[in-house]
Amino acid sequence: MTSTPHVVVVGGGLAGLVSARHLAAGGVDVTLLEREETVGGRVRTLERDGYRFDRGFQVLFTAYPAVKRELDLEALDLRRFAPGAILARPGHRSTLADPVRDPRALPATLFNRDVSFGDKLRVARLRVDLARVDPDEIFDGPDGTIEAFLRDRGFSERFIDNFAAPFYGGICLDRTLSTSKRVFEYTFQTLAAGDTVVPAAGMEAIPLQLARYARDSGATLETDRAVEAVESDGDGGVTVWTTNETLAADAVIVATDPPTARELTGVESIPTTGRSCVTQYYRLPGDADLETGKRLVLNASDAGPGGGPNQVVPHSAVAPEYAPDDATLLSATYLGEREESDEQLAERTRETLESWFPERLFGGFESLHTERIPFAQFDQPPGAHDGLPDVRDPEGRIYLAGDYTRWSSIQGAMESGRQAAGAVLEDASAR
Repeated sequence: MTSTPHVVVVGGGLAGLVSARHLAAGGVDVTLLEREETVGGRVRTLERDGYRFDRGFQVLFTAYPAVKRELDLEALDLRRFAPGAILARPGHRSTLADPVRDPRALPATLFNRDVSFGDKLRVARLRVDLARVDPDEIFDGPDGTIEAFLRDRGFSERFIDNFAAPFYGGICLDRTLSTSKRVFEYTFQTLAAGDTVVPAAGMEAIPLQLARYARDSGATLETDRAVEAVESDGDGGVTVWTTNETLAADAVIVATDPPTARELTGVESIPTTGRSCVTQYYRLPGDADLETGKRLVLNASDAGPGGGPNQVVPHSAVAPEYAPDDATLLSATYLGEREESDEQLAERTRETLESWFPERLFGGFESLHTERIPFAQFDQPPGAHDGLPDVRDPEGRIYLAGDYTRWSSIQGAMESGRQAAGAVLEDASAR
């Protein structure tokens, strides 16, 4: 390589931004190319008419190791969800919380009949057991489904159906609990150790902060620059073709979405089977307090195909900055690619809310925005993580950065970005 290597990062999502920052901090000349008009990848926020709509329901877990390492959490002006959830079905709601972090919810949790007292003891025992596990070792251990893991731990059918299925349906987009238990173990440990939050300015504040850090470190970030191909040449460099020019680089990090990364690099182990969802945002009058206590409302009954939403989120109760003062902002997330129209889904949400809150009126219910996300995360059945690509798998001086090299999460994306940058710097120093 030259005395000051030039590295191109393709993709301005979390992984690409973290890569660019660490490369620039390591003394490399870095150019990041993002095909969209703004950075962020899947982590975006639309601002319209005083509302903030994140691209699907997204939250930040403050206890993720990469989050604590890469972000200034205080500067993000975070708004916190209350731990636990509201379990809802027609004519019935109950609270299930973490009394360790929310002692005020102890009575409601103790007397919650949607899960057994034995299940509550098992949750406490699981919390203690997982606190002893090194998070770096979770993905190296044996695997199985979340459902099998919970049954092996003795959890009841009521716990699995009423809480685990909808709660992890929201995290994994898989209400059947057929996802790898490693995802459950890692996120359960993380939830017990930290907070679930959103920035007051919306989730896009996260990549915007990372972009500032990358620029401050010396990286150049160029948006509206689509990359059509990358290819290693015989001299140890890489050629990058964009829509309007050809660039020469000493190395390239491909940090795009999984399907694009496979197309650009030809690495067959990049997963391209994804899970989808539909998130809708709704307005209620500003005085329409559903008294959720800043908790998610989980569908404990009919969230299967053709049914209601998996969860409803009280956004403006958690983050008042997400809505004008005279409005209450809610969202509902449906799992899978739903065939219903936006209007039909909105009507289904209104009917669901009326059944959950029969004492309230929803005459002012208004649908504001719909996000249909065909590839929200890659599929993670048991054993999926064992065959994921390494950052060095492409030929030549081409590297990978994306959660698909780790596991589908903000943690996975940020960690992969740091690892890819480290690989480039290590290889550069060896030449």
